[in-house]
Amino acid sequence: MRTGNPALNQSVFQRSMVDADTEVMTLSGTINKSFTLIILVLAGAGITWWQFFNGSGLLQIFMIGGAIGGLIIAIVTSFNKKRSNVLAPIYAILEGFFLGGLSAYVEANFYQGIVMQAVGLTVGVFIGLLLAYKSGWIKVTQNFRLGVFAATAGIGLLYLVSFLMSMFGFGSIGFIHESGLIGIGFSLFVVVIAALNLVLDFDFIEEGVEQGAPKYMEWYAAFGLLVTLVWLYVEILRLLAKLASRD
Repeated sequence: MRTGNPALNQSVFQRSMVDADTEVMTLSGTINKSFTLIILVLAGAGITWWQFFNGSGLLQIFMIGGAIGGLIIAIVTSFNKKRSNVLAPIYAILEGFFLGGLSAYVEANFYQGIVMQAVGLTVGVFIGLLLAYKSGWIKVTQNFRLGVFAATAGIGLLYLVSFLMSMFGFGSIGFIHESGLIGIGFSLFVVVIAALNLVLDFDFIEEGVEQGAPKYMEWYAAFGLLVTLVWLYVEILRLLAKLASRD
């Protein structure tokens, strides 16, 4: 249990080693594939961003298709790791469609520059935690893993319950979306947990390289890292929107 990210955990490498290819996973290969996926996300986001501000009637189709399609592809990728070289780029593009529309909506309804702030904070958190991890300032112990995993599972369960409540007409769990002190505190907590998942993802990737995991795991590890980055960005954007609504 090296990570709270459901897409990345130690047993993934243990299963993949059974049929390892002649080529093995490398850190540089994983980094290159991660950047490729991020570029695809930005490309997809650019499409729906442009559609939002140009009044395209296809915006909702792209956004809903991206959200639902991205979820389906993420689940499929988790069970079909050898095809992650194809599935991960598709996931990145679909998530880009969703994130572009969501970001444009927040930009238009709160204040100009909120999206760039969210992007900057996401990049800053990523770089800061990567440096802290590589320098040894953050130690990934078993208790650390268990704590982050439990918190991540709890947040996921809370979001699921809130979604089901709203779907069946019971409303949602208020503080998740409210901009009061409790709502802001909750969003800040979720941002911290999402950020800590990045540390566990770094540890997961390092473990895969050390164990000589098969080459296709580079795409899968990059996919798992992207899942965490998307979550972190959305939660930071949500937090900034709550803070802006209090002004």
